[in-house]
Amino acid sequence: VQLRASGGGLVQAGGSLRLSCAASGSIVRITDMGWYRQAPGKQRELVASMTSGGSTNYADSVKGRFTISRDNFKNTVDLQMNTLKPEDTAVYYCNADRVIVPGTWRQYAYWGHGTQVTVSS
Repeated sequence: VQLRASGGGLVQAGGSLRLSCAASGSIVRITDMGWYRQAPGKQRELVASMTSGGSTNYADSVKGRFTISRDNFKNTVDLQMNTLKPEDTAVYYCNADRVIVPGTWRQYAYWGHGTQVTVSS
């Protein structure tokens, strides 16, 4: 299973960006898909996640500004980021958790490569 993320870049404060991530490979089901971020000198933190049933979880710092969406059939997850702030600057990572692949009921977690988001003041 591979996760491919796209959409990062440089934007001025107050602007918007949209991150997209697609999971490929032999997949039976992905329960959780989401986005994490890691700023220099800080730990990786959850930004937003969504279950296959549609339940969402957002970091307090992004509530009201970011919106997560996913397509369970296409195994994709997007993050619409509005009203961006300099403190949103980080490397953003796509995550798929509680993934079931053919041949086993074990659940796995996968990470995509990071995509840089830089917000200038």
